[in-house]
Amino acid sequence: MSHNFPYIVLVLLPMVAAPLVYLVGRATLNRGQLWGMTFARLFTIVVFLLEGVALYFSTMAAVAGESVSIQVGSEYMIFDGVGLLVSAVAVVLAFFVAIFSTQYMEDEDGEEKFYALLLICVGSIIGLAGSLDLFNLWVWFEVMAVSTYFLVAFYHDESASLEAGVKYLVQSTIGSTLVLFGIALVFSQTGSVAMADIYRSLSNPLPLVGLGGLLMLVGFGVKAAFVPLHTWLPDAHSQAPSGISAMLSGIVIEAGLVAMLRMISILGHANIPWGLILLVFGCLNIFLGNLMALRQTQVKRLLAYSSLAHVGYMLLGFGFSMTFMIMEGAQGAFFHMMTHAMMKGLAFLAAGALLYAFFLSQGKHSPLTLDDLNGASRKYPVTAFAFSVAVLALGGLPPMAGFMSKWQILLSGAGTQNTVMIIIVVFAALNSVLSLGYYAPMVNRIYRREPSEAVQNGSPITWQMALPMVLMVLIIVAVGVYPKTVEFLTSNAAYSLMAIFAG
Repeated sequence: MSHNFPYIVLVLLPMVAAPLVYLVGRATLNRGQLWGMTFARLFTIVVFLLEGVALYFSTMAAVAGESVSIQVGSEYMIFDGVGLLVSAVAVVLAFFVAIFSTQYMEDEDGEEKFYALLLICVGSIIGLAGSLDLFNLWVWFEVMAVSTYFLVAFYHDESASLEAGVKYLVQSTIGSTLVLFGIALVFSQTGSVAMADIYRSLSNPLPLVGLGGLLMLVGFGVKAAFVPLHTWLPDAHSQAPSGISAMLSGIVIEAGLVAMLRMISILGHANIPWGLILLVFGCLNIFLGNLMALRQTQVKRLLAYSSLAHVGYMLLGFGFSMTFMIMEGAQGAFFHMMTHAMMKGLAFLAAGALLYAFFLSQGKHSPLTLDDLNGASRKYPVTAFAFSVAVLALGGLPPMAGFMSKWQILLSGAGTQNTVMIIIVVFAALNSVLSLGYYAPMVNRIYRREPSEAVQNGSPITWQMALPMVLMVLIIVAVGVYPKTVEFLTSNAAYSLMAIFAG
């Protein structure tokens, strides 16, 4: 293909940059020199900027009707609407995390490893988003899982962090094994792992293909934190560095969801009620996520459980579309995928900034509790405002982005005029109100309580942490007020998914 340089950059640059960042950072540290870590920090940010430029050209090409595809070795990849949206979310969020982490991770043992693994994580998500066969999808999925394992267990000297990493690794391995078994069953029936070949083979129903699809759904569901396959999630989010918590919640679990959607889209004619299954999981996620979040006293664990509920809203959107063959539900779900990445990413970064100011900067590894938030606005007004915007947007308050994406999902369900679907819509709307029962009290603590001891003794928060938070606040408000700014991404993604699923 001609003029495909931006597409090659999109896939290869993070994977090539990762070992360079690690080797330069490690080699200079071993010699007692610090310039290598400065290089690692700045080069990682530059890589994500270049990725953003490549994504811009790729998206413009897709909008113009050009096929955004490349061939890397023996693998042929294509970035449709789904792939471009997922890649954009991963790159934008990682860019903010990289800036934030220049201060948050400064002087941490293994800082160069952190940036290298962050690059590998993003590169693997982009590779996953563009894969055209199930085996390569699984390989990219595994690369993502391994990189995130090391990031979750980054503070491996802390027993809780190591335990969270091991729990994540064990459950992720079980999920990956189920996916591989599912791929093997599909291959045994169709003779191919190429998605296009499998799709064509299912013009006539084949035995065991449905079972293979269900195994893959459960396997990918572990990574996407489907209830009850979610038990790794609260520990991983609470023990990982805050930038990685933002990535886990903002894009890693969504990448698992997208991998599952890729599988479902080609097995749409396998006599499995995929839409109904997603609706059931969606309701479970929303209810249990909110219920467990209400019981938490640690901020990062609370935010982790709330991610379950937000995955549930995405599942409802996809479930509505796949049950009634409509575009609106999938478009709303992809919209919520984007807004959730910004909202939850901001919440974790703001919580991380407070965690750094209260504890990490003083050499302590303590959890951030709800009591620690008391009076934070007195000393940290920018961070307090950013955190408040994030959690209120997550709760669905207008005019912020979370309200618009939830509204679009619920409107698609109500538009089916089906009694059961309308009951589900009411259930989801009530749960959105219920979520304010744990979001709003945090804002109340920040602004209306006397400063806690942690606030009084806290260190300053630097501009490196404040800058990405301010930018994310602007995005959340702007997308809420002008949701059509991202409609070209969400509508293309919904069309790409449903055109294959509906046949």
